[in-house]
Amino acid sequence: MSKPKVLISDALSPAAVQIFRDRGVEVDFQPNLGKDKDKLADIIGDYDGLAIRSATKATAKIIERAKRLKVIGRAGIGVDNVEIPAATAKGIIVMNTPFGNSITTAEHAITLMLALAREIPQADASTQAGKWEKNRFMGVEITGKTLGVVGCGNIGSIVCDRAQGLRMKVIGFDPFLTEERARDLGVEKVELDELLKRADFITLHTPLTDKTRNIIDAAAIAKTKKGVRIINCARGGLVDEQALLEALNSKHVAGAALDVFAEEPATSNALFGHPGVICTPHLGASTTEAQENVALQIAEQMSDYLLTGAISNAINFPSITAEEAPKLKPFIALAEKLGSFAGQLTESSIAKIQITYEGHVAEMKTKALTSAVLAGLLRPMLGEVNVVSAPVIAKERGMIVDEVLRAGESDYESLITVAVTTEHQERAVSGTVYADGKPRLVDIKGIRVDAEFGKSMIYVTNEDKPGFIGKFASLLGDAKINIATFHLGRVAAGGDAIALVEIDGAVPADLVAKIQALPQVKQAKALAF
Repeated sequence: MSKPKVLISDALSPAAVQIFRDRGVEVDFQPNLGKDKDKLADIIGDYDGLAIRSATKATAKIIERAKRLKVIGRAGIGVDNVEIPAATAKGIIVMNTPFGNSITTAEHAITLMLALAREIPQADASTQAGKWEKNRFMGVEITGKTLGVVGCGNIGSIVCDRAQGLRMKVIGFDPFLTEERARDLGVEKVELDELLKRADFITLHTPLTDKTRNIIDAAAIAKTKKGVRIINCARGGLVDEQALLEALNSKHVAGAALDVFAEEPATSNALFGHPGVICTPHLGASTTEAQENVALQIAEQMSDYLLTGAISNAINFPSITAEEAPKLKPFIALAEKLGSFAGQLTESSIAKIQITYEGHVAEMKTKALTSAVLAGLLRPMLGEVNVVSAPVIAKERGMIVDEVLRAGESDYESLITVAVTTEHQERAVSGTVYADGKPRLVDIKGIRVDAEFGKSMIYVTNEDKPGFIGKFASLLGDAKINIATFHLGRVAAGGDAIALVEIDGAVPADLVAKIQALPQVKQAKALAF
């Protein structure tokens, strides 16, 4: 049997190259090839694995030419440079190293905070220019100040720990942070508005999603105390840069330190040159140790997969064996969609998730299915979550995850039920896979339904009273929305009811508000699968 062959098209450390060779993998090390996409496309067909950093763009065109490729390994967390749907369609595993950069990024945030407090870059430039402006650079102490941490996941929790070592008071906002986990971190859990009001320094450690885009905008800045300092080492787009500039000019914000920008590479930016701003070129993960760690980690993971079939830290597939895959695949799709359904309806802190497997599915590898549920559940809020990282993220946030296995007690050959407990309520949703292999919703909050997961759906809970369906359908008609499927269910006549409607095209935001305003409606949500 011939050795698997890996192409390394970006700069990986010699030690990582050696790991491949020591494990029995043939390596073609061309660290500058990633910049030449045409040449990469010409030769990619000869390789079983592709190891990259950020310079190589694994586009659909490249992937289409990759006839033998089984795995793409990204040394680092971000996989924006890989077209994952194209890779998935070809059965190519996409791996990353989600936790190798955490300490380095957290340290960069702390470093920027200290530099901001004492105006270090500005003082350095002035002193080296021979000015000796000792009275100009009047900084502030860190000790005793309140640090507001937005996002208390892997990196955010390290920042919390380091800040407490600096004798700061740490408050944290994270919808998925439980009170118990907050106590473990020594952090006071608060809502975003309270964090904005109380913090002397605000540091961002959250992914960029629709919910977090411009989380620090003009309205948020207006709620902060005068003299606040803002640090962003997470993602460009979390801060409205124009609003920040105006707040700096008005002196409401005393300073800002940014490692990430809405557009990168940021060769020009409205904030550049402002005396209250410190900028670095996305250095969060740039230390010798972090670069070495992720390179060694991706070499080990790719070698494991190519030589033994073991999968770890995969973006587009759970950790399962080749024998288990065919049986599990439709149930993984069901599990992720059930999680996504619950996640899109959940807006408060999750305390507990109970996943019940009944019938044949209870005999399968439920760990992979639970990972899929959690990935679907967490992704609407956290963005970059995959079936491997989801259990770790849930554990970091102190969520209790229970699996219950039962012999066939339901009307279905296999049934998965996902029950989510938040601070305010419990919500359960059940689904199965029919003989056609398609996932189906069969129960929502105790109300029987029978619905496929549509790409774009509207979910409504309402009182079962005459007139609702007519008014609801009229709103859709007025908005020129075409209905694909329409499912109704109720507990009892006149009681709670639900409507689940699949539509063609996206759901306009103003339509949801109009549906919510109907007299009988308790909740209206747009869902996407």
